[in-house]
Amino acid sequence: MTADGDPAADDLTARARIRDAALLLFAERGMKGATFRGIAEAAGVSVGLVQHHFGSKDALREACDAYTIDTVRRLSAATPGVGDPGFQAMAERLGLPVRRYLARALVDGSPAAARLFDDLVGTTERYFAAPPPGFNAPRTRDPHAYAAAVVAMAAGVEVLHEHLSRVLGADTFTTGGSLRLRRALLEVFADQLLGAETVRKGHAALDAYEAELAEDEERNDG
Repeated sequence: MTADGDPAADDLTARARIRDAALLLFAERGMKGATFRGIAEAAGVSVGLVQHHFGSKDALREACDAYTIDTVRRLSAATPGVGDPGFQAMAERLGLPVRRYLARALVDGSPAAARLFDDLVGTTERYFAAPPPGFNAPRTRDPHAYAAAVVAMAAGVEVLHEHLSRVLGADTFTTGGSLRLRRALLEVFADQLLGAETVRKGHAALDAYEAELAEDEERNDG
């Protein structure tokens, strides 16, 4: 601990590594299949350090749930920058691990999964109540049901990722497949939730981000 009572910086880094490893292993193996030992190995830390930070798998899952909700809120707050390639890169970096986790967590049928879904609905409803410029308030007589339907649709995209990946010929949990899916979702929500200019800027930003990735890959190959 530092003098003011905050965890030391390396402690915070270790905690984040453990959480990120747990996100991936919970996604791959489920709550029952993931073990402290496996999470510790994936994070490059000792089992004792995992226990020190989280105490139990339930506590670790709660931390993953909280991180997932926080990531959704951060990306929602940043959506006015949807036309910025930097935002698209950030959304990809933060979003892919969370999407993998959501795909598994939301079909677990656990109280934690129910709380996570409820939190996502609440976050979405609050976002729709005061959308940023370029985003349309939904035309609905029942905002709560509308938010729940949107979250269910978004969750379905993640839960059905294997079928989507097969149909699209690209894993939607990789950057290439994810970019194609994000373009389609821009168009699905055009006019109803997204203004035409926002959709145009979003496509342009995805084009620019994809071009940057291609340039990076070419440099690395060279």
